[in-house]
Amino acid sequence: MNDKTTRDQLLTIQDLMNFSEELLNDIRQFVSDHGKPTKQWIKSAAVKNLLRVSDGKLQYLRDKGVIPFTKLGGVTYYNLREIEELMNSDQIHAR
Repeated sequence: MNDKTTRDQLLTIQDLMNFSEELLNDIRQFVSDHGKPTKQWIKSAAVKNLLRVSDGKLQYLRDKGVIPFTKLGGVTYYNLREIEELMNSDQIHAR
């Protein structure tokens, strides 16, 4: 086996940069195509943890219409995106 490196076997910095860019584009495309789906609806326990509120405070926020919710089969669900928007809008003050 010949251990000598020939001119056509050398990598340039540009070769590495091109490879790096191609690899990043492939990763971005993969994540875009196969990204982890986000959960749209969450239950009361998750909302209480996010907002750091008690059962009573969560009920109060529902009763006052501050937090939109859906009840299905006796289970209360909240839209995660709406909860995040409320958190960002400073309408809810956790204890």
